[in-house]
Amino acid sequence: MRSELFAEANQERQSGDRWVKQSSKMLRVNVAGGRDVLAAKGAMVAYQGQIEFQHEGAGAGRMLKKLVTGEGASLMRMRGEGEVFLARDAANVFTVQLENEGLSVNGRNLLAFEPELQWDIRMLRSGNIMAGGLFNVEIGGTGTVGISCEGQPLLLDCSQQPTFVDPNAAVCWSAGLSPSVVNSMNVRSMLRGGTGEAFQLAFHGPGFVVVQPSEGRPDLSGSNGGGR
Repeated sequence: MRSELFAEANQERQSGDRWVKQSSKMLRVNVAGGRDVLAAKGAMVAYQGQIEFQHEGAGAGRMLKKLVTGEGASLMRMRGEGEVFLARDAANVFTVQLENEGLSVNGRNLLAFEPELQWDIRMLRSGNIMAGGLFNVEIGGTGTVGISCEGQPLLLDCSQQPTFVDPNAAVCWSAGLSPSVVNSMNVRSMLRGGTGEAFQLAFHGPGFVVVQPSEGRPDLSGSNGGGR
């Protein structure tokens, strides 16, 4: 049998590393030796070996925040011996190595992270539920985080001047930043039907924000397949 499907570029990359980019769209995580991984439900697209997928409880405090905010931080714990392949809607995938640092991630862009990392749901200042995307997952400590980005990411330095980003286009940002929610639409625009750009996240201070060239796809089912 012959096909370009069998090209070397499409074959599994052999590596002993725990986190490996199988391609620009897919992340492979080695689950072995009792080292579990926490992943967003629906992020698994394939796995090899003997892997168990278990719902990861949020805990009382985080559960209350989920009920109030609706933040999509539903997680599963992956354990066993094997490899798990993670992806989301053919978006680009990246890993971030935290070294006793913090990162705020849009729940729609979170793929997976080390279970040793601490995480919590954070509400942005002056949040208005109508704006959407105003509650994010803050992850801190030392370890690896896997994220997705729809398209080529843009890294903006927030230390030089005020930076404003659509809430659904903000992939992640430095945990040291405390973005606020601003409304750039005046009364006249509202009376004329609005601009479609009513709310933005306002960043200013030492740190960065990663922006994707997309405002995200609507989540119609609560899962994009692969959830266990």
